[in-house]
Amino acid sequence: MKDDKNTINDLKDLVKKFCDQRDWKKFHNPKDLAIGISTEAAELLQIFRFKNEHESKEMLKDSRKREEVGEELADVLYFVLRFAQLYDFDLSDELKKSSGKTRKDTPLSLRRAQTQNTMSLEVVKNDGSFPDTSWEP
Repeated sequence: MKDDKNTINDLKDLVKKFCDQRDWKKFHNPKDLAIGISTEAAELLQIFRFKNEHESKEMLKDSRKREEVGEELADVLYFVLRFAQLYDFDLSDELKKSSGKTRKDTPLSLRRAQTQNTMSLEVVKNDGSFPDTSWEP
């Protein structure tokens, strides 16, 4: 299977067949599928824990680590697809709506400033002034 040869619906069908063969529908309620997404995403994150950007990229050159990352990505995707398949979410439509909402709901201009080995993010209001970022507990 290749990304450029399959649709999201093809993948949803694949996941549905896999689950139907195992009679797993009774275990796939919204809460448990959301927990599955979160758990698998945490397992993906664990691979990169305590690694800097360079180390993270270098890890992907190692075939065993790359395979491990691929397995976790597939596990996250499995739960996302299963949730969407069972509860009738059109992922293409949801992604389009979400990205459009993000563009509309982001009234602040974002500037990136590179400093030595770190990247800082400065938030600037539309009028060019900086927002009040003070915080008191």
